[in-house]
Amino acid sequence: MKWQWKLARIAGIDVYVHATFLLLIGWVAFSYWTGQGSLGAVLSEILFVLLLFSFVVMHEYGHALTARKYGIKTRDITLYPIGGVARLERMPERPIEELWVALAGPAVNLAIAAALFGYQLVTGGFEPLAALTVSGGSLVERLMAVNLWLVGFNLIPAFPMDGGRVLRALLGLRLEYVRATRIAASVGQGFAVLFGLAGLFGNPVLLFIALFVWIGAGQEANLARVKHALSGIPVARAMRTDFRSLAPDDTLARAAGLALTGSQGDFPVLQDGRIVGILEREALLRALSERGQATSVAALMRRDLAGVDSHDMLETALQRLQESGSQTLPVTRDGQLAGLVTAGSINEYLRLRSTLRPAGGLPHGV
Repeated sequence: MKWQWKLARIAGIDVYVHATFLLLIGWVAFSYWTGQGSLGAVLSEILFVLLLFSFVVMHEYGHALTARKYGIKTRDITLYPIGGVARLERMPERPIEELWVALAGPAVNLAIAAALFGYQLVTGGFEPLAALTVSGGSLVERLMAVNLWLVGFNLIPAFPMDGGRVLRALLGLRLEYVRATRIAASVGQGFAVLFGLAGLFGNPVLLFIALFVWIGAGQEANLARVKHALSGIPVARAMRTDFRSLAPDDTLARAAGLALTGSQGDFPVLQDGRIVGILEREALLRALSERGQATSVAALMRRDLAGVDSHDMLETALQRLQESGSQTLPVTRDGQLAGLVTAGSINEYLRLRSTLRPAGGLPHGV
């Protein structure tokens, strides 16, 4: 089952909605039907939720389009019950660029709130703030208030919110990247503790937010450590050289046989000694049931290869893995396939390296 569906493609970016988003719509409909027993109230609140999430999409486009200005592509935007996620191929490397990308999302919501305020000012439709509730009061004022709330919530200086990235970017103007990330992550986890304590004595939703922030801060700090650990290490140290390959005219039956006799996930496809594609495991498994074993490898292989040279740094390989969305990168040397590098092989290398260091030193070339 597909857990998300494509809604639209805007400015070259696909927008998806996750299946769990329907649970939110169902919960809203059930709550207002049981509470008010009015179809009009149910439809009104569903409309409010849909408008709210349209602003969330605009928020994510703020990030995506600003990142595009710095040459960073966005794979897609997905809506979840807790908000939206824009999957950038990579984060900006310069602190000032990360700062503008992080601020762009909240800036969109601030602009929307200002526009709604101007509309209310011109039409004279303001109602007393005391009359506003989660489900009652002027629709325009409620939407204005929710955009201001999105600005405030996202600027909390805690990963994975925008405020955490803003804090790291500001620290990164003066400090080294890993140290700036570590400080920002610690600040974020401090906020997580505060949210957790508040949740124990008040709103239970804060407990969920606390867990979300704590995990996000830890992941960001770990990513920074990994990036630092990979700097200055050539790809050749972590690539796998014991691999099997396929030819374009091989069948999926042969590919399946190779997959069953080893632990290799993806297979390079070679023609006249040069790599022309990669057959990925997921594509192989899906095609075996949909197309049959007689299908040629050429019909399924991935041709948009993002390879690396054996002399490139592992940091570059990890970045290209993230940008391409691929699980495996071909590694070439003098134009010939020399090996394969995956996120798994990089992790194995780092574990081996960290284990050997305290055990008495690293072998030559590790």
